[in-house]
Amino acid sequence: MNFERDPLAGKIPVTLITGFLGSGKTTLISRLVKHPEMNRVAVVINEMGEIGIDHDLVTMSSENITLLANGCICCSVRTDMQETLRELFAQRRAGLMADFDRVIVETTGMADPTPVVQTLVSDTLLAAQYRLDGVVTLVDALHGLHQIQHQSEAVKQIALADRIFITKSDMVSSAALPAFGDGHGAGNLQELRASIFSINPHAEVSLIVQGEVAPSALINLGLSSARASKATLSFLGESLISPPQGAGLADIAVAASERYLGKRLTLHDPNITTVSLRFGNPFSWAGFSSALDLLATLRGPDLLRVKGIVNVEGQPVVVQGVQHIFHPPVPLDRWPSGDTNTRMIFITRNISGNTIRNLFDAVGAVHVDSQAQPSGEAKQPAP
Repeated sequence: MNFERDPLAGKIPVTLITGFLGSGKTTLISRLVKHPEMNRVAVVINEMGEIGIDHDLVTMSSENITLLANGCICCSVRTDMQETLRELFAQRRAGLMADFDRVIVETTGMADPTPVVQTLVSDTLLAAQYRLDGVVTLVDALHGLHQIQHQSEAVKQIALADRIFITKSDMVSSAALPAFGDGHGAGNLQELRASIFSINPHAEVSLIVQGEVAPSALINLGLSSARASKATLSFLGESLISPPQGAGLADIAVAASERYLGKRLTLHDPNITTVSLRFGNPFSWAGFSSALDLLATLRGPDLLRVKGIVNVEGQPVVVQGVQHIFHPPVPLDRWPSGDTNTRMIFITRNISGNTIRNLFDAVGAVHVDSQAQPSGEAKQPAP
């Protein structure tokens, strides 16, 4: 593998902020754009007027791009996200607007974030200039449990998230919330957290009030470099594997086995499942990618999100994708820890963990058999 050029170097990181209607995205953005740390950030929003920034206006470099007093750039979506991001980059390169080194995109409340993620990968112009840094999802503490139970978009927003913030927690207590018209209570914060965990156990979950959150909490959520670091493991959610204080080796082993066998609670639509798998034997790239292509071709719409570090002939390679669209694989310069197992996270709909495991087990077995062949046999190329 060639590490002379970092494939992620120089690309502008993009953070998506999503959440169901009323989850507090406008409140969060209103706070963010006034934060002093936002001086080199471009914020793409659906409606500029909603966030009340007129008194902070410095100049307008175009019809839909606004420069604020602290140097933050606000850009409203005029047509579609692709055109907006292209326009931002073109004006930045031409020197027609203030420079920025990061983009935060607010999606609409009913939006499935999947198309935006796919656009950043499939649009060749955007993919050359931008990279996905992470998906941040807001969940309303008052109505989140009901939305999870009744709105598929809300579940998908949580499933795709790298970080989750529960908003409006100041309006509720640990007691049960008021019942809805269907007679079912909204639940409580503990149950809401459990339901979120059952959908996406790898995302960090925090409470925020009135949109008060430091910009630093929204960034550096994804893979930023081919140089392995602790952030690489955090990107996979491994930083969340922390056994309770005083836990013995047996407890840790049980916790780890439950995690990697995809054990989960069933407080939401059981069709959406998180499966975490480990494979001890290395793969050939041809074999692994063929299995992944087959899975994406046959069940692409049901692969909500895939992340992992794959052992390819002993070399670590990061893969990630949404549905049938996958980012280019990123070979790392080294393993981020002493663990050289392949580990993959699949958030899927109506696909059993055994189906996925059996597919990749078969690929791994073929590769092991090929390694046992005479030395004159050609090996599959690595990425």
